[in-house]
Amino acid sequence: MSSENYDLVVIGAGPGGYVCAFRAAQLGLKVALVEKRATLGGTCLNVGCIPSKALLHTSEQFAWAKHHAAESGIKLGSVAADLAAILQRKDAVVNKLVGGVGLLAKARKIPVLTGTASFSSPTVLAVKGDQGVTEVTAKHFVIATGSAPVELPFMKFDGTTVVSSDHAIAFSEVPRKMVVVGGGAIGLELGSVWARFGADVTVVEFLPKIIATFDDDIVRHFTRLLQKQGLKIEVGAKVTGFIAPSTGVGASLDDARTGADKPRPYGKLLAERDGKKLEFEADKVLVAVGRRPYTDGLGLDQAGVELDDKKRVKVDAHLRTNVKNIWALGDVVAGPMLAHKAEEDGVAVAEWIAGKAGHVNWDLVPAIVYTEPEVASIGLGEDAAKAQGRAINVGKFNFAANGRAIAVGATDGFVKIIADAKTDRILGAQILGTNAGEIIGEVVTHMEYGGSAEDLGRTIHAHPTISESLKEAGLAVSKSAIHAL
Repeated sequence: MSSENYDLVVIGAGPGGYVCAFRAAQLGLKVALVEKRATLGGTCLNVGCIPSKALLHTSEQFAWAKHHAAESGIKLGSVAADLAAILQRKDAVVNKLVGGVGLLAKARKIPVLTGTASFSSPTVLAVKGDQGVTEVTAKHFVIATGSAPVELPFMKFDGTTVVSSDHAIAFSEVPRKMVVVGGGAIGLELGSVWARFGADVTVVEFLPKIIATFDDDIVRHFTRLLQKQGLKIEVGAKVTGFIAPSTGVGASLDDARTGADKPRPYGKLLAERDGKKLEFEADKVLVAVGRRPYTDGLGLDQAGVELDDKKRVKVDAHLRTNVKNIWALGDVVAGPMLAHKAEEDGVAVAEWIAGKAGHVNWDLVPAIVYTEPEVASIGLGEDAAKAQGRAINVGKFNFAANGRAIAVGATDGFVKIIADAKTDRILGAQILGTNAGEIIGEVVTHMEYGGSAEDLGRTIHAHPTISESLKEAGLAVSKSAIHAL
């Protein structure tokens, strides 16, 4: 058993972990990264954010070519999807990014220990890899082990029929009938991908609406757009079971698509709503009901690290655990399970460990659904503000009145700014529209410095840009929008 000693060892090389390690190295600490995968980047780069966005982009281009190119005056003839090539491109994107993170670690002289980590004590970590066990000691440890998809107890992942998002980025063929359990960002994004490539997709959501944290008006409009794209949306439906596909007599067949000479059975997802039993045929069931903090096998009990009632690592306001030299960040602690939140956690923890004034504003973490159109939010929504009894003013602006949106055929959706009625300070924003995830950042910036709706409305925006809709929505708070009544 070999042994090494460091100022800081970061367990997990996802967005939170590698960013923490990189920042700590910048601040002069002797740092090591521990990662069980052969590549860095964690779930986000390897099987999450990045590959799913590559598939979303390709599927959006395919859908545009198939359904909208002609109306733009572009004649393409027949359009077909080459799934093998699509997946190859997705993998190339992933490889480029994870390789880039690896090069950055090497350039910063951060050793990467590949293997599974387990605490032996608060100051000793055993890393078990292909070459045996390496024991590392450190003044500080950071737990950045991320999260894993939640399984339904009666529908375990089999990787073939009942799948997680990890599997759903790499189907070898387009599903015929796909049921998505869960109407959140992951389920809707991957459901959209496979619907564009020809799958019959049904989304089954337990709550009364999809993307439940967004305002009702946003959700209503968004739901209609998804349905127009071919997704079936079933809300208020509780999943109760699954009957696996059977090759025996009585299996449900789709002879029209598969050919009567090659019958292929479906499974059946069982659900109920208002006492009525529901059945949905599926050859793929994507379970996307959330993610759980991943601390499996870490030996936290050996280190004395406490968990909360949701199995998250308990931390204080500076992301420090009850063991003073052990910290935790990202998906393993309370808060939104988002890569950009984890990155900010990582920078702050590195700075706190180095004695600097780290800072994270956890009230200003934007949430985005990367469908087409996208949905994005920051801060307090209109419905939540009213539920709290807040006196607010709301400004809305439709993309249908924005010149650039009209020019590029992106007129679906609107921007909504929520401001305090007395001070005009921006409390939040919600956007449904193309590139919503890009333009929400401007609202975050104004909110970070306590900006008002008038500040947003008086900020000069280049013309013609879709972001001008933010300016107009800011002006609309005081009923001063120029290009809307």
